[in-house]
Amino acid sequence: MDKELIIRSSQSGDVDFALLKDGKLIELHKDEDGNNFAVGDVFIAKIRKAVPGLNAAFVNVGYEKDAFLHYHDLGPKISSLLKFTKRVSTGKHTDFLLKDFPFEKDIDKHGKINDVIKSNQSMLVQIVKEPISTKGPRISSELSIAGRYIVLVPFSDRISISQKIEDKAEKDRLKRLVQSITPKGFGVIVRTVAEGKKVAELDKDLQNLLDRWTAMCKKLHKSHHPTKVLGELNKASSILRDIFNDSFTGIHVNDEALHIQIKDYVQEIAPKKESIVKLYQSKVPIFEKFGIERQIKTAFGKTVSMAKGAYLVIEHTEALHVVDVNSGNRSNKSNSQEDTALEVNLISASEIARQLRLRDMGGIIVIDFIDQTKVENRKKLFNHLRDEMKDDRAKHKILPPSKFGLIQITRQRVRPEMNIKTREEDPNDVNGEIEAPIVLVDKINQQLEQLLKKDYKKVTLNTHPFIAAFLTKGFPSIRSKWFFEHKKWIKVLPRDAYTYLEYHFYDENGELIK
Repeated sequence: MDKELIIRSSQSGDVDFALLKDGKLIELHKDEDGNNFAVGDVFIAKIRKAVPGLNAAFVNVGYEKDAFLHYHDLGPKISSLLKFTKRVSTGKHTDFLLKDFPFEKDIDKHGKINDVIKSNQSMLVQIVKEPISTKGPRISSELSIAGRYIVLVPFSDRISISQKIEDKAEKDRLKRLVQSITPKGFGVIVRTVAEGKKVAELDKDLQNLLDRWTAMCKKLHKSHHPTKVLGELNKASSILRDIFNDSFTGIHVNDEALHIQIKDYVQEIAPKKESIVKLYQSKVPIFEKFGIERQIKTAFGKTVSMAKGAYLVIEHTEALHVVDVNSGNRSNKSNSQEDTALEVNLISASEIARQLRLRDMGGIIVIDFIDQTKVENRKKLFNHLRDEMKDDRAKHKILPPSKFGLIQITRQRVRPEMNIKTREEDPNDVNGEIEAPIVLVDKINQQLEQLLKKDYKKVTLNTHPFIAAFLTKGFPSIRSKWFFEHKKWIKVLPRDAYTYLEYHFYDENGELIK
């Protein structure tokens, strides 16, 4: 399994990140210039008002809509945090390490918001969910600062180890090491990538996080409200911090300054992998070169084509996302309808797991798979979907298939869903839209593959002149690639009477293949 990260910087200041797994696009992120409310950012803010009916408060963090802070997101040590914030802001406390700071009593976890915080009170809050649709950011006062190997949690004494580290001896070793280096007043969460690391590497990461905490505290004195006092790492570094491992074979960047920055960061976290960071300098756009533009056009949109003629229909509503699985026009070589349903459902489960990451779909997702009568097949589908989603970094929960064949998923939603428009202006209709030609070509490819498997001796494709030219011009043309792959020459005939996206296949007798 090879992974590559392709980074495209544009003149507008926006940066796009595409994560490829064996050449296939699995994640797409965008870092927009001027996004001041990213997950992980810490603000010194003022409470606008507490709402007892919601047991929550609205907090002014500088966004057009107030941020939402629920009582359960205050954290048990909120009284200590409020006291610390007030003393540091007024200059009465200058020792930012917490070893000599007198902690307050933990709040009651079933208490009321107006018993703990008041209007116009200053407090430190962290963005846990970016503004989505008509809602402001979701915030928490349980602060955490993420590093490469550990996460630092101020006002805590708890040492936690990632559940993905399964070896009990390794868990115990990491816990002993971290306990020996963690200062009083701070808790630590040990990340999965810390497995097998030495105490020196963990200590270096811890010291970097303590330096960031100290730098943040220095900004609190006489700062305006609201003010961002601690920003998350830039998107490139935060993505690498969270997903970088030995399976990465290449990081390609088209911007020189960003290339130097990423190379320095990789040298810091994985010196042996520094050579995989490469500056892309070709005249061909970087996303074109790695086939990402084509994958974006074919992967986004309402309909998603898959192998063997199957396809998904993805609908988005305010309340939830709905995915319908269709077998399409695939050739049935299975022994029974049940086997066909299982085969299509397994292919769809893999694609759905990819789509959730690619579009960053969050909230409730309902999937209507093709009905299966056998219990063992439903279990096989459920286990396969769960395995496919193991690499998903967003917290998620999958329920077994219901009696109606529906699978329900809840997936953490911390930022707006990635939505890319794949339809283009219709040249025949000023106000109309059509599917992008590249999507049509992908459908033709899949249908042709199915036809050639049925041993048609001669296949002719009739299509609009624009599409015909796209398929036949240049070297190697798409038609030439068909010949090299299938060892059959496909005749392509332009038809002026066809609409832009109309096409039909004919056999050797000139009869329409349906």
